[in-house]
Amino acid sequence: MSAVELVEVGPRDGLQNEQALLSVDAKIELIGRSVTAGVRRIEAVSFVNPKRVPQMAGAEEVMAGVPRPDGVSYIGLVLNRRGLDRALAASVDEINVVVVASEEFSQRNQGCSVEEAVRTAREVIREARKAGVPGTVTIAASFGCPFSGEVDPAFVGTIVAQIAEADPAEIALADTIGVGVPAQVRRLAEIATANAPGVPQRWHFHNTRNTGYANALTALDTGARALDASIGGFGGCPFAPAATGNIASEDLIYALDRSGVHTGVDGRVLIDAANWLGSALDKDVPALLGRAGWFPSA
Repeated sequence: MSAVELVEVGPRDGLQNEQALLSVDAKIELIGRSVTAGVRRIEAVSFVNPKRVPQMAGAEEVMAGVPRPDGVSYIGLVLNRRGLDRALAASVDEINVVVVASEEFSQRNQGCSVEEAVRTAREVIREARKAGVPGTVTIAASFGCPFSGEVDPAFVGTIVAQIAEADPAEIALADTIGVGVPAQVRRLAEIATANAPGVPQRWHFHNTRNTGYANALTALDTGARALDASIGGFGGCPFAPAATGNIASEDLIYALDRSGVHTGVDGRVLIDAANWLGSALDKDVPALLGRAGWFPSA
């Protein structure tokens, strides 16, 4: 039996594009339900300006209240050194810093060029390591940009190579707007392996155009160490048009479980968590598994 790690991003990417603002207690409840399901890596908070992303307010309070069982690692998203300082003070277990693979999107999302974002990411990764905290760099919009269209895979490879010089614990390739297809996954996996040999690859997919699960399974075939997913399939990017549809954790776990891929996560518990989150957000759950149920049901 093969294995892959589920990284639950619902508390961050799942909430940041929703109009409803969950309380700190509700965010902690969502994280606790993930832990109960067996998830061991959770992107719990984002240390960004709450004026720009009000859904992410209260990061420090959330981190102060999350359960701390052995083996559970909480990830904090940061965009710069100030975010890193906040994350370290809040006792995150890992940090994730974002570089966007598109000049226009980088300016709109982070207010800087790609070159500046890469420089910042390398500094953040090195400083986090000095503090004993491992860091992932996510290369957003690796499959396409909502403003300028196609993204050159070779440009993504250049970013990967530059990031690898900082010795990150992991590099994540993200289809931020859900335009990717399996052929792109295979090509980017080859490029990432060539430009960052030995660095574990993590993948982040959206099912915006109904290709997210095919892409995730393709990434698994290319040697992915970890896959991002969001409980209920909620979420998206507030700075990209139509960037909805994270792949749903429970739907992904069903596909992996039935394929003999071990994750240690109970998809049935995730269905309950998704229903709870749908009620909290006052929205229908986008995921499909909760409608049909697990198979076999017993």
